[in-house]
Amino acid sequence: MASTRARWLLGILLLVLIGGGLGTWYVLKPRGDSEAFAVGNGRIEATEVDVATKLPGRLVAVTVREGDDVTAGQILAKIDTKVLEADLREAEAAVLQAEHKKASAEAAVAQRHNEIAAAEALVVQRTSQLHLADTELRRTRTLQSGGIVAREKLDVDQTTTQTNAALLSAAQAQLFAAKSALEAAKAGVLQAQAAIEAAQAKAETIRADITDCTLISPINGRVLYRLAEPGEVLAAGGRVVTLLDLTDVYMTLFLPTSLVGRTALDAEARIVLDARPDLSVPGRVTFVSPQAQFTPKAVETQTEREKLMFRVKINILPALLHRYAKLVKTGLPGVAYVRLDATAPWPAKVPPLVPMPEPGK
Repeated sequence: MASTRARWLLGILLLVLIGGGLGTWYVLKPRGDSEAFAVGNGRIEATEVDVATKLPGRLVAVTVREGDDVTAGQILAKIDTKVLEADLREAEAAVLQAEHKKASAEAAVAQRHNEIAAAEALVVQRTSQLHLADTELRRTRTLQSGGIVAREKLDVDQTTTQTNAALLSAAQAQLFAAKSALEAAKAGVLQAQAAIEAAQAKAETIRADITDCTLISPINGRVLYRLAEPGEVLAAGGRVVTLLDLTDVYMTLFLPTSLVGRTALDAEARIVLDARPDLSVPGRVTFVSPQAQFTPKAVETQTEREKLMFRVKINILPALLHRYAKLVKTGLPGVAYVRLDATAPWPAKVPPLVPMPEPGK
């Protein structure tokens, strides 16, 4: 019984020692290529830019064809602008009409100022006349109470005073009316100015629409698709050409959790195209998806498709793209190697790099 228990304990001890040794070896063993690098297949892609119409209209010209290289600001197509040009002439005429109304309103303001000056002078005159008539009336009352002048003289002076008072009131009312007319004239000037600004804004909008009818390239790139031909009537947002942005060329990989967790942004990568297996294209990891997804069917095996994978984007270096822009072709298949361990040397199976351009070239 005791010997059996001892044999069991010895066996368990041996298993523990063997397991510990294997674990230590696994932790301390040098990492191979499978742990220092991630490998995935994909195709060369580039950012696509759709050049579309802002306004509906008839396409009168398309100046590029599929495969043409274009530069930023180059004219790609033109939309008919005859209706817009007619609208612009109408808007410009409205501007002139509003300016004439403003000139008339300003002339009315000047006229109202003159009317106010005349009314003020008349008020001064009527005030002076009333003051004189009132003085004469007081003198006549004194003389009439002493029996020096007749009653008729007093009646005449009273009537004259009342008349001058009425005339003064009329002059003051005229002055008030002239000031009110001045405010109305000033409001007319402001209204005319607002009409000018509205007409100018409409004209500027039409000019902008006319400018937008000339479709220009927003990037340096290459025409991928010519989607419309002269004579076609396009709706707003109708696509005319699709451009490839040759400054943003990349390959998309799908890596499992075990590898993507060790993939750093800006990690060094190399792309080997099937068309040129003798050269590597340098790149950098620019995007790692935060969400897992099923591997696309480009991965061959059923087992791999059943795993959740993460999308990783590798961009080719811009300096290299600038030098070899004429050779860039999307859709080319290849294999990408991502360096997970920055200290690990590149495997011998990875071919040498494409010659990089010299600085300043």
